[in-house]
Amino acid sequence: MNTRAKETQPAPTPAEPLATVEQGDERFVNDVNVNRSSRREFIRLSGLAVGASGLALPTTGLALGTAGSAISQPARDPAAVLARLPTGNNRFVHGQLVHPGRKPEDFAALAEGQAPLAVIVGCADSRVAPELVFDQGVGDLFVVRVAGNIVSGAGPIVKGSIEFAVAVLGVRLIMVLGHSQCGAVKAAIEHIDANDALPGSIGDLIDPIRPAVLAAKGRPGDKLNNVIRANVEKGVERLKGLDPILSKVAKTGELKVVGATYELRTGLVEVFG
Repeated sequence: MNTRAKETQPAPTPAEPLATVEQGDERFVNDVNVNRSSRREFIRLSGLAVGASGLALPTTGLALGTAGSAISQPARDPAAVLARLPTGNNRFVHGQLVHPGRKPEDFAALAEGQAPLAVIVGCADSRVAPELVFDQGVGDLFVVRVAGNIVSGAGPIVKGSIEFAVAVLGVRLIMVLGHSQCGAVKAAIEHIDANDALPGSIGDLIDPIRPAVLAAKGRPGDKLNNVIRANVEKGVERLKGLDPILSKVAKTGELKVVGATYELRTGLVEVFG
């Protein structure tokens, strides 16, 4: 086979049905690089580059589809992307993955830029890998991971990362992803109830989960599961109202923020909100 010919063939865009994506297909990006996007440019975009129709999204870094055109707006529509993730999770649950490739060449195609379709704010837990859970390819997800998938109280590093994905990379869907048996949430429940001190920065880590513990009080069912869900709901609420970038596009519907929980035993993701 002519290797050069294979390297230059157009890759499928996210708008194409996932069933048509063959193993080994590469997503190509345009040369107008996100890497050249200076700090000044980010500040300009973050500085309320919002028009009547929502955030003025840049075209840099968008993956090229067939005929060399950038990813179409319908393909980046939050509803379309949200439908794509459970479909991928269904494949994961049934062991029918279509994105097993993790070779260097799978990453090389995106060396000049990226155009992720969703932000996943997930837990740092070693058992929860969003790219696998949703069976997505290299460059499809912009993943921000911190123990307890904390948003409120996580500081400017986490929030700024999410804002960057929306303001600069053009992401239109954010998912806060919790999971069963979350150690950070367990610790929050145990030590907040006991009102004891934890060593190092662990106390500071679980303190932002305190509002979720209080919010879940009195809910019927399993206490841990209730706090895990409440913690996700708090994160979604915070991101929807996060000024000055996310709140504006969330209000117009151009940006969608949802919550979800991942069940470790089954691999199934439940989306809500």
